[in-house]
Amino acid sequence: MSNDIELYGWEEKSRDPSVVLGGKKNIKDPEPQTVASTKVPDSPLAKSILQYAEKELSTQTFNHSMRVYYYGKAIHTQQFPDWRFTDETYLLACLLHDIGTTDKNISATKMSFEFHGGLLALELLSTELYAPIAQAESVAEAVIRHQDIGETGKITTIGLLLQLATIFDNMGGHEELVHKETIQDVTRHYPRNKWSSCFAATIRKENGLKPWAHTTALGEEDFPNGVLNNKLMEPFD
Repeated sequence: MSNDIELYGWEEKSRDPSVVLGGKKNIKDPEPQTVASTKVPDSPLAKSILQYAEKELSTQTFNHSMRVYYYGKAIHTQQFPDWRFTDETYLLACLLHDIGTTDKNISATKMSFEFHGGLLALELLSTELYAPIAQAESVAEAVIRHQDIGETGKITTIGLLLQLATIFDNMGGHEELVHKETIQDVTRHYPRNKWSSCFAATIRKENGLKPWAHTTALGEEDFPNGVLNNKLMEPFD
């Protein structure tokens, strides 16, 4: 069991980023980290989910998911190298974290998109692709909780890293964790293509369809407006 916890990123972390950062803006000054220097898993499972994501997600959402992988790996490598998980598990979480936002999936259920997305990820990984159950559940939990932002309690390692990387790409949060040259290289390979306006529209669509949605917990106007006013990513949008 303990091996599953380490392999698949189940170790608990504070949900408050300031705690894991020790009250500082970063653990160390970030250095450039390129797409070429960052390994992407090429296992059969990783390839299957990569193909699935390319097919099911819009180009804008797929590019966002890949940026989240590369930014997350830069944060992991440089700020938290002792965090334990397989790169495959993190890649799966990145590629599936927004699966609930597709036109087909967002209107297929009354559930909030993260929760529905987590169930879809669990079914796909465990039933169709026969991933280890501990890995499938880790990905599902991270997907469900990737917008569960807060300062109390705990979250899994994969879950926190996914939060940090998505907030970085979506709102420019914790900008001191990733070097500007990393942003330049990652966006060159996976362009934003007006991602800020695209994702803000998705937030408003979710909240319009489901006024009870978990996304409203981030602020019905504050969240989409924060995405639209992402000054860090504005030059790359």
